[in-house]
Amino acid sequence: MIVPIVEGHSEVEAVPTLIRRLVNEMNMWPVAVGHPIRVHRNKVVKAGELERAVQLAKRNEARAILIVLDADDDCPKELAPQMLARARAVLGQHFPCSIVMPKREFESWFLGGIESLRGQRGIPEDAVSPKDPEEIRDPKGWLTRTMNDRAYVETDDQPALAERFDFKQAYENCRSFRKFDKEVRAILLSLSGPASD
Repeated sequence: MIVPIVEGHSEVEAVPTLIRRLVNEMNMWPVAVGHPIRVHRNKVVKAGELERAVQLAKRNEARAILIVLDADDDCPKELAPQMLARARAVLGQHFPCSIVMPKREFESWFLGGIESLRGQRGIPEDAVSPKDPEEIRDPKGWLTRTMNDRAYVETDDQPALAERFDFKQAYENCRSFRKFDKEVRAILLSLSGPASD
C-alpha cells in the first residue's frame, strides 16, 4: 500500500486520484492507496513534523510513502533532497519513499494540461496552457481568471480536475509532473517485488 503525505484538504482526495490513475495505466491492480496523512506546509519543513508523519504512515502499514508538497517560493531542487534525507533517516534507505514538490503549486499541473480541461468546471473551450506553467506565481488565480463566471475553489475543483487533466500534456509542460510520474512508477514497480523492510 502507498500512503501519501500531503499538505491540503484538497490534496487528500486529489493525490490518491493521480496515483490510482497511474496504477490503472500500469495495470498494477493489487496496489492499494492508503488514506493520506495531512501535514501543514509551514510545519513540515521544520524538524520533527515530517519525521512524525512518515512514522505514522509506516505504522499504518505503508509499503511505500509518497510525499507531495507545494514548493511555493522554495527551490524544489534544494528543499526536496533535504526532506527526503530526513524521511529516509526514519524509514531506512531501502523503504520506498519519494518526495515530489510541484513548482509553485499543485495547480501548475492543471495549467500544463489545460487544453484537456476545456469545457470542464468553467474552463473555456479556447483555453491554452501558458508558455511555462510552473513559473506562474499564482496558478489558482490564473485558473480563476480563466474560468467563465466563477472562481476556482480548491476543495471542489482540484479533485475533479485531477480526475480529468491529460497526463501527457502535463508531462510535456511541467518538469515537476514528470518527476511525479517517474517517482510513482518507480514505487509501483518496487511494490511488485518482495516487501521492503
